[in-house]
Amino acid sequence: MVKALSAIAQREGVSVSHIKKGLKNGHIVLVRNRRHRIKPLAIGEGLTTKVNANIGTSPDVSNMKTELKKLRAAVDAGADTVMDLSTGGNIDRIRKEIVDAAGIPVGTVPIYQVAILAAKKRRPFINASVDEMFDVIHQHLEDGVDFVTVHCGVTQNSIRGIRRKKRVCGVVSRGGSMMVEWMSHNRQENPLYEYYDRLLTLAKRYDATLSLGDGLRPGAIADATDEYQVRELVVIGELVKRARKQGVSVMVEGPGHIPLDQIEANISLEKSICDGAPFYVLGPLVTDRGAGHDHIVAAIGGALAAYFGADYLCYVTPSEHLALPNADEVREGVIASKIAAHAADIAKGIKQAKSLDLELSRARYRLDWRKMLGLMIDQDKAARIFHRARSKSARTCTMCGEFCAMKKTKEVIEKKS
Repeated sequence: MVKALSAIAQREGVSVSHIKKGLKNGHIVLVRNRRHRIKPLAIGEGLTTKVNANIGTSPDVSNMKTELKKLRAAVDAGADTVMDLSTGGNIDRIRKEIVDAAGIPVGTVPIYQVAILAAKKRRPFINASVDEMFDVIHQHLEDGVDFVTVHCGVTQNSIRGIRRKKRVCGVVSRGGSMMVEWMSHNRQENPLYEYYDRLLTLAKRYDATLSLGDGLRPGAIADATDEYQVRELVVIGELVKRARKQGVSVMVEGPGHIPLDQIEANISLEKSICDGAPFYVLGPLVTDRGAGHDHIVAAIGGALAAYFGADYLCYVTPSEHLALPNADEVREGVIASKIAAHAADIAKGIKQAKSLDLELSRARYRLDWRKMLGLMIDQDKAARIFHRARSKSARTCTMCGEFCAMKKTKEVIEKKS
């Protein structure tokens, strides 16, 4: 472990003592299931902002080769983690092949498979037993899944009044809506909350990370930072403390659709209520009207969220709200979030991020195209654009050609010297 921490500290540009302190107080988590042979990933305070890519099948679209292609696209584009959110096809095979092929941490939402197994038995999810829920979670961890999203904060108290005071878009989290439905039908508390100690025991056995899901996240700007979202966050804050007491790695998931002016308050709220636990945000999306370009909408929100203290961005693809993404859209989503994360890291004063930009700028001034293109976040696209047409003027691109300002400046300075 000492060697692993040293390697992480070197990659992150921080001291080993910084990593150790963050692990001790829970402000940093190491993501790796003891059954998954990968390098552990550090997420949290003072570290580079990480990016997750969601892949997986749906009941309408399910193809193993396609999912592996999406996985490769995500990894090649620089995703730090992937989540398999499959809800169609051979779920067990898909998950195992993704875990085996990934080379980076893999997350899942086990409750989806509980619903799928119930359907195979020709009975509704609301009739699923508590043991069935925990058996599926156990199976995912046994298969090497590094972190699981569990919607423990959706409790009878957190949804109180939701029928009377309705939201514009209701409950948009699949896992959250499942737990609301189960609780409503069975008139019982959420089993993942009621039997949380059982969940902690499982996570500790595999050294896996619990990602406490935002089952009541806002799915519309009009629903942002409402009483249901905040109530759930208060519950999650309590669960963070209980996990830490048991030595279980835990992070917190956050919204969702949030207008620009509420992002800072949302990050501050989580960091305060959850005692600095690493914060994992979906986007956030800063307008509801961006379908087809929601990777851009999410990058705008993600850059601000990360600057204000979010530690981990879940990408959004151009197909969000419209369809299951293909491999090209997965790549676009990762690149957009990587740009947002890097921009935030520069503003936060992460030395590694600043030095990369400085190195690129120096190469740009030297008109060193090979070096410049190699430092881009999306190297492939940058190279394709640069090489699609040659400038008539030496060492310049076709934007300015012989009128390149840097070329002229260099010539003047070099001539005078």
